[in-house]
Amino acid sequence: MMATDKWVLALAFLALGGVCATALAQTPPVTGGVYSCVDAKGRRLTADRPIPECLDREQKILNPSGTVKAKVGPSLTAQERAELEQKEKREIEERARTADERRRDRALLTRYPSKAVHDQERQQAISQIGVVVQAAKHRLDELAKQRIAIDEEMEFYKKDTAKAPAYVRRQIEENTQSQAVQRRFIGEQEAEAKRVNERFDDELVRLRQLWTTIAPKPASSK
Repeated sequence: MMATDKWVLALAFLALGGVCATALAQTPPVTGGVYSCVDAKGRRLTADRPIPECLDREQKILNPSGTVKAKVGPSLTAQERAELEQKEKREIEERARTADERRRDRALLTRYPSKAVHDQERQQAISQIGVVVQAAKHRLDELAKQRIAIDEEMEFYKKDTAKAPAYVRRQIEENTQSQAVQRRFIGEQEAEAKRVNERFDDELVRLRQLWTTIAPKPASSK
């Protein structure tokens, strides 16, 4: 036998030894125990060693009395383990989402025990925005009156506006910018009022469900 062949055989024996060691490490030692499982076809199988038909599922190791001595998890491939980890991650995230939703529901019920309380807070929120909008509209009216006075002064220079004093031209520019700012602010506040109403509408849908679950049930007539 050539030296190269000897090296190939030696490497093969080493690889085989590694595989055997891994298989033995994955198989828990059992003393006086019986493996039991239900395979994919619904058959209950028993053996004195891990059952090949149940490598994809949990196997129980029973004492001679029939009680469970230990459990052996399924032997999973790398892909199966990754899929299992993803499934467990999704389940954890779902449990966290459900717990967070329950906390929000409790907080919502505490804040709004009845529709009257919810309606009152909606009205207060909209009213506060309304006060701000009215102030902005009042300022806009003042700016419009100022613009009339400025335009009247510009009448003297309507044939040649370039001759108008710098302060008059500056007043026109500042007035125009101020009116634009107030109009933009009013639009933003009206949009905010719409968002507030939509939020209260969404809350009311959920609150009606919650109020129904905690409403006392009518007493049954005997």
